Amino acid sequence: MTGQPLAVLAVNAGSTSVKLRVLGPGDRLLASRDLGALPGSGPALDTTLAELRDRFAIGAVAHRVVHGGPVRTAPALVDDELLAELGRLHGLAPSHTAPALQALRAARAVLPVPHVACFDTAFHATLPAAAATYAIPLRWRERYGLRRYGFHGLSHAYAARRAATLLGADLAKLRLVTCHLGGGASLAAVRDGRSVDTTMGFTPLDGLVMATRSGSVDPGLVLWLAREAGVGLDELADSLEHESGLLALAGRPATLDELYDSADAGDDRAQLAVDVYLHRLIAGVAAMTASLGGLDALVFTGGVGEHEPRLRHEAAERLRYLGVEVDPVLNANAGGTDAVVSPDGATSAVLVVHSREDLELARAARQLATGMEGRISSAT
Repeated sequence: MTGQPLAVLAVNAGSTSVKLRVLGPGDRLLASRDLGALPGSGPALDTTLAELRDRFAIGAVAHRVVHGGPVRTAPALVDDELLAELGRLHGLAPSHTAPALQALRAARAVLPVPHVACFDTAFHATLPAAAATYAIPLRWRERYGLRRYGFHGLSHAYAARRAATLLGADLAKLRLVTCHLGGGASLAAVRDGRSVDTTMGFTPLDGLVMATRSGSVDPGLVLWLAREAGVGLDELADSLEHESGLLALAGRPATLDELYDSADAGDDRAQLAVDVYLHRLIAGVAAMTASLGGLDALVFTGGVGEHEPRLRHEAAERLRYLGVEVDPVLNANAGGTDAVVSPDGATSAVLVVHSREDLELARAARQLATGMEGRISSAT
């Protein structure tokens, strides 16, 4: 394989799966592998990494890391010091950091090339102080680095850039609300290509209603459960992370599409789940728009955002006062490709963009690792 352009391996180790993508020249997808969650899929990960190493000239590996803490505000080359630092941040996003660390260690053992950590929090490092600062004692903020970090940064960054391309507009002149709606969910207010507000906070538990996460709750409610009801910290953490959200509202695991069907059939709990989800989403979009001072485009991405036309339609109906509107035919047919689904002349455009965190990972790796281990092929 000597003399061939080197590829980038993008590793996205999440709480429920490990996604591996090999990207070559022009961001051409050379290979795609999806594995089960770590640690259970550890042996399969080792085998798959070795297979990809033997098949492709991989010049760098880019890893998605959910939380970078107060220091890591840009992609960084992975070394033992960084691994130790990430280990200390484990408690801020335990269901995400542990698999990311396991994947990092496994990939470094198999692939002796530059490894780059790309932090989901980095895109939100540009939040102004008014958006990032909690009204809590200064001693806490300074001692523990407590602030709004925001997450899904790789997805929000890609969605914003892709939206500008689809609109034929200058990203630096757009006011966008990007909606990453999947198992986890968050919104970002993007102005001049930079995040100026977001719904997730110190951890990925904050903000919108999610598949099993509660999203925002009154902190006094949590204190009451601990003090008055005697609920232990471990139960609180596990319940808010894994037993809340749509799961708790509907009373069973279900996709949003399934909940819509159940609600149409008269299931009151399913209807409540849809209503709460949509209520929180609409309120969040309005808040992000207020931070921007207006809205040029609303961008849906993530599994739910990409594949739920009914959600997009209902959201647009409730946001019509902001100039948001979808074309019924365009909206219904979106899903296979990135698309503008608003009618011509709409005050605020609506777009569907397929989440491509792998492209953001590869982009960061190329920028940081080029020249260190051969020539990393740049995107055309």
